[in-house]
Amino acid sequence: MNSMKQIIIYTVILITVFYTCANKKNQLVENDGNISMTLIPPSPVSDQIILDIRAGLKNKTSKTQNLQVSFYVDKVSLKKKIHQTNITISPDSVAEVKFNWSTKGQAGNRTIIAEVRNQHHVSIIKRDIRILASETRSTNRIDGAFLGFYHWSEDEGKYWNNELKRASDSQWREMMDAQKSLGMNIIIIQDVFRNSRAYAHKHTMETTGYTGIPYYPSNLFQGKVDIVAKDPVEAVLAQADLNNMHVFVGIGMYAWFDFSSASLEWHKMVADEIWKKYGHHPSFYGWYISEEQDGGLGTIEDRENIVVFFREFKKHIRKHTPDKPVMLATNSLNLKGAEHVYRQLLQHLDILCPFAFHRMPATDLTGEAAAELLQQLCDEAGSHLWLDLESFDFAENNALVPRSIDGILNDMHRFKNFEKIICYQFPGLFSSPDMSFKPGGERTVKLYRDYKTYYGTIEK
Repeated sequence: MNSMKQIIIYTVILITVFYTCANKKNQLVENDGNISMTLIPPSPVSDQIILDIRAGLKNKTSKTQNLQVSFYVDKVSLKKKIHQTNITISPDSVAEVKFNWSTKGQAGNRTIIAEVRNQHHVSIIKRDIRILASETRSTNRIDGAFLGFYHWSEDEGKYWNNELKRASDSQWREMMDAQKSLGMNIIIIQDVFRNSRAYAHKHTMETTGYTGIPYYPSNLFQGKVDIVAKDPVEAVLAQADLNNMHVFVGIGMYAWFDFSSASLEWHKMVADEIWKKYGHHPSFYGWYISEEQDGGLGTIEDRENIVVFFREFKKHIRKHTPDKPVMLATNSLNLKGAEHVYRQLLQHLDILCPFAFHRMPATDLTGEAAAELLQQLCDEAGSHLWLDLESFDFAENNALVPRSIDGILNDMHRFKNFEKIICYQFPGLFSSPDMSFKPGGERTVKLYRDYKTYYGTIEK
């Protein structure tokens, strides 16, 4: 009897050990920090777009990893699988898995799930997305806003620069709450260095040294812009974390329209520091290059430079964020004749966010024709076209003042092909009545209220 009991006990132990080992081999981990996922565009989106789904994978070990990467909608099941691939990642390197998924017929609240398997465990990461039933690519709302800590032009920022200068870190966080209350969950930080007087081909910084000043505590360059906030970049990202918002961090300003080799090296260096200081924030969604450019992409030399710049910058930041997008804002003028350059550039640029469609000169394309051409070029390259909607009018001496709600809504309803609409900008043009400071005064409160009334009608 005793020997029989011993056999039973030993058998139970062996079975327990076997299943324990098996479970450890395929242990489920919600997210081990080695995978990330980005949806372009982020929620909410129209059901008339192609969603760009990306997973960033990091192998921090000294051994090659063989991974099976699967994607699902709403739950992990064979019927809900939308993509699967196998990938090999070399030691101490990164990789990206991406694919396109149509939102057609998917209206509602969805969850995209990425499952990454290796020989030891399964990692899971999820992203929620709200898909809106629509007749167009547009969400019919302002999806986000640019944010400048201090406007580059004293003339244009006449009515609000002094108040932005006095804003504390907590007041920048207030502004993020105000933006969120209007359903604007994307933030594009205009730049992290102030160097507004430098222009391409009109400076000597390649030999005399960089002349800009940081908005954040930088170890790369001395000094800090004369504003009250100690670290407004941290304030914005921290509040965006709490609000489930998406932040593009603007790497710039080196010099306006400057995509030279010296500018490229400066951008790489600053991006490395920015990622080291702020890359832990969940709201860090992507990279914005602050220098802007004319829609014709400049001179022959400028055109050559801009293609090389984005190819090399994207290659560089890939080691930090293999799945995160890179964005550039241009104007919409002078597009004809530059199509071949866009076809090269957009291979290395994830999001183009052009502006000024509503104020095209009579000698140029119409706004609609310019939008259609850029959409065609982006579709060919597999990149994204968002609208930089101007929420300002020019007053005396080019001072910027809030645009009428009618003008804003006219642009929103006139240009329907853009999958996201980002306004320029929130600070100085929109102010919640609940904010402790109101840069730009009462007319910015009026625009806030007017847009909130419109937003309430589409969110019913």
